[in-house]
Amino acid sequence: MAWYKRENRDDDLSEEKRSVPAGVFTKCPGCRETLDTTTLEKNDNVCPQCQHHFPLTAARRLELLLDPGSFVEADGSIESVDPLGFRDSKKYSDRLRAARRNAGNADALLGGSGRIEEIPVEVGIFVFEFMGGSMGSVVGEKVTRVFERALERKVPAMVFSASGGARMQEGVLSLMQMAKTSAALARFDDAKGLFISVLTDPTTGGVTASFAMLGDVIIAEPKALIGFAGPRVIEQTVRETLPEGFQRSEFLLEHGALDMIVDRRPLRTKTGAMLAILTKRAAVDA
Repeated sequence: MAWYKRENRDDDLSEEKRSVPAGVFTKCPGCRETLDTTTLEKNDNVCPQCQHHFPLTAARRLELLLDPGSFVEADGSIESVDPLGFRDSKKYSDRLRAARRNAGNADALLGGSGRIEEIPVEVGIFVFEFMGGSMGSVVGEKVTRVFERALERKVPAMVFSASGGARMQEGVLSLMQMAKTSAALARFDDAKGLFISVLTDPTTGGVTASFAMLGDVIIAEPKALIGFAGPRVIEQTVRETLPEGFQRSEFLLEHGALDMIVDRRPLRTKTGAMLAILTKRAAVDA
């Protein structure tokens, strides 16, 4: 027989928890502070305490980057197909339909034209919500078209990367996009085109191993994970403990792989100033 009686308050606690709707608060992985979600969104998904950059939708990135009302989408109707009839736990075709529905985009890249501080640009922004921003045939084609349109219009190109790498459901067709996008960028570079690559968290795999690290100017958001293989895979392969902060923006900047780290909030102003200088210099050189 028990010598004491425990008062069960689980029902009361459950009622208290249910009184706070889901999504009202967000815990910051950087400083562990509990943040008001509405306030966080008003701050462009940047933690006001530690400046941790949370994920941002492609649509919101466009709003922050481009002059209001200047964006015109291109190739919005191109959709992936299932050339290999791939199936794991689900059919690839089913995964594509679900991704389109959940992300609200036809595939993992949103591309088109716009202006930054009145300077015309061609831009591509990865949609990470679409299968982790993986690069399949459609993404490779749309990135290629960003460079081709920029070449035709003789304007700068910008791509915001956020990707887990090549899309395994398309096999070697996905891996071919690394060469395809790099070749398109090489043609653009031969014509003295200006490419600004912006790396966000995460930028990994085949995207990092191709066009993302080939920018004339390479910018990253603070503390973004950038690399080919993940840190755990590398540690298991080389059997060594990796340095502190390995594959983060700050580490790559220190070792010369990046040109600068820029907070997303003043990016339009800073990019506009950069474009004004570089496009003027390119015109003088021509």
